[in-house]
Amino acid sequence: MKTLRMEDMNWVDIEKAIKDGFKTVIIGVGSTEQHGPHLPTKTDAIIADVMVDLIVQKLKHALQAQTIRVGCSDHHLPFPGTISLKKSTLKAIIHDYIESLQQHGFENIIFIPTHGGNFNPIKESVEKAQENYPNIKIIAFTDLMKFVDAQDKIAVSLNITVEEAGGHAGEVETSEVLFLAENLVKRERFQPGYLGVLGEEEIEMLFKKGMPSLTEIGVLGDPTKASKEHGKIYIEQIVEFLIDEIKKVL
Repeated sequence: MKTLRMEDMNWVDIEKAIKDGFKTVIIGVGSTEQHGPHLPTKTDAIIADVMVDLIVQKLKHALQAQTIRVGCSDHHLPFPGTISLKKSTLKAIIHDYIESLQQHGFENIIFIPTHGGNFNPIKESVEKAQENYPNIKIIAFTDLMKFVDAQDKIAVSLNITVEEAGGHAGEVETSEVLFLAENLVKRERFQPGYLGVLGEEEIEMLFKKGMPSLTEIGVLGDPTKASKEHGKIYIEQIVEFLIDEIKKVL
């Protein structure tokens, strides 16, 4: 097929693909939220969309459904441009995606979140949906710490510290957007954000009081260390990591 992206296909070709064995559908779940003064608000959505596109190309008989581009981002609301869904809203969207897609004959429905605030709501929604549809597999990669650990290992292999890599708009995400959409990056605004410890206490404060409680510019990490070359490596290696995780449960 020319494309595996269902939003670029018509219903006739989608139906034929399913009948021909394309029984797996994968959905990226991003966000629309601030990513510092230098990255676009669609950063997580771009990354989710591209990663899922690459995953379906590498997996056999998989299609990509339209990326969910808004997520749970309350802690970023102090920054203009952030749009946040209630957890109940995101859960409802996940439920409706599943209810729609299972009707068409998909046997494996997989969600790939790229924004930390989405992991728990997706996990809860998928677990409930699996009870309702026991004859198909409904999967979501929602092990946030495992995802972060995999990402940090790649960073360290590139001589980037965990603090520089960062959890938000730092070296990792800035490198990825430089690789995927360099025209949207404001290099002249690069500056280090929060580079301290990001333990349970700090994370709890971040979610309770918002991102400005840790960083006035909305950055965790150091974008000044970013490069397009690193971005390519992050995208490719995280995609391989996610494919390995998917294969374990399919």
